Parts: sequence; C-alpha cells; structure tokens
Amino acid sequence: MPIRTTFETITLSIGPDKVAVVTLNRPQAMNSMNTMMMGELRDCFMQFYVDPNAAACIVVTGTGDKAFCTGADLKERKGMTDETWRQQHAIVEQMVKAMFDCPVPIIAAVNGYAYAGGMEIALACDFVYAADHAKFALTEVTLGIMPGAAGTQNLPRAVGVRRAKEIILTGTPFSAADGLGWGMINKVVPGPQLMDAVMETARRIAANAPVSVRQAKKSMEKATELDRATGYAFEIEAYNRTVVTQDRQEGINAFNEKRKPVYKGE
Repeated sequence: MPIRTTFETITLSIGPDKVAVVTLNRPQAMNSMNTMMMGELRDCFMQFYVDPNAAACIVVTGTGDKAFCTGADLKERKGMTDETWRQQHAIVEQMVKAMFDCPVPIIAAVNGYAYAGGMEIALACDFVYAADHAKFALTEVTLGIMPGAAGTQNLPRAVGVRRAKEIILTGTPFSAADGLGWGMINKVVPGPQLMDAVMETARRIAANAPVSVRQAKKSMEKATELDRATGYAFEIEAYNRTVVTQDRQEGINAFNEKRKPVYKGE
C-alpha cells in the first residue's frame, strides 16, 4: 500500500535516508489544529503502523519559526455544541493512539510555541529537541477544560508527578531551558540550527537496523508500565525477534569486515 504524502494541513516527505518529516502547516493560525489537521495527523501516523518499513525515523515540526503548534484552533471551536466538541475530540484521541502505536521512532523538533495540544503532540513523540526560543504550556485548565491528548499521562513520565502538577494546574508557560532542566527536552539549540541537529540524530537512528530499533522502542515503552521482572521478560521476547533477522547477521559481518552495515529491515 503506497504511503499517502499529499495533505491539506500537513506536509509529509520521506528522504532517501528514510527519515520522514511531518510538518504542521497552518502558519496563518500558528499551526493550530483544526478538525482536518487532527484527522490528517491521525491518518499520517496510522500509515507507519501499517507499513513500518516506509520510514526508519519520523521528525515532527511546524512551519515557520514562531509556532510548533498552539493546540486546537479555538476559533473553530467557538460556538461548538457539546456533541460536536466530543466528536472532534474523538479524532484527537485516535491521533494520539496512532502516535502511541507507531513502531517507528518519532522526534519532535519544536520550533516555537508548543501550547496545549501542541505540547501534547511533542510529549507523544519519543523525545524532543527544541529551539532556544520555544515556549511550552498546558493551558487547558485556564480555558475550562483539562489536557485530553495524554498530557496528564506523558508529562508526569517526563518530569515527575510533582512538577507535572505544577505545570498543568497553573497553566503557566515555561521556556525550553526549563524543559531541558526538568528532563522533558533532550536538547536545546539556536533556532536556525534546530532541524540540522534533529536530522543528524534522526539519520543516526535511521542508519541502524530497523527491526532492532522498533523492538528496542517497544521494549522501552514497557519500562514504566510493568514491574521489572515482567518488563525483562518482554525485553527478551523483543530481543529474540531480532536474532532471526538477516540484519543481525549483517551487523556482525560488517563489524568483522570493518565496513558500514547495509540494513534492509529483514
């Protein structure tokens, strides 16, 4: 099944290095999510569940240098009925689950404001790089709702429960430097260097054995969900899946032959 790359509110490109770049593309609205974008993001990530070999790493960013994503488009939400709001949020829920289920590693390249659902998209990625001018906030409680794109689940795992409570219950924005210090962000770089830094890391991941990377990601996701003994049993099952691959043999052969391995995801 061919990968769909044409959308209206996002762009998707996959390079010869097998790094996919998903760009939230509504700069006129600070890359906020309208209903169409929510659905397109869901559909985009679901593709990589269906065909995990379509890319070896995914980068998510926003158009321009002002905003990564400022959450749901509140202009579109003005006057929504309860039922329409619930139906729209069901699409968001599917989008988040599609990101959770994506076997391919996802890196957030936060190029500006990441507020509300935008910050939750970043948190749903495997890790985050940010421009030094980026700002973050979960502002939902200031608007009469609460985080609903897994923010209350992912943020405590990233920064600890006490810090997460402060961030979510106050709705106060914080800087990329703060996020780095709290462990939510892996690296902060000057804005013009953001994509270069992210792509360098993405290409390093993409150059590794695809099955190994996917199995390692799957195993690590169990680390906060299972007791250690059960998690280790899961790890061994995931490990054994890599032993039977051609890539495992290629990796050992390349090491002994002092050459760069050529992995095929098999």
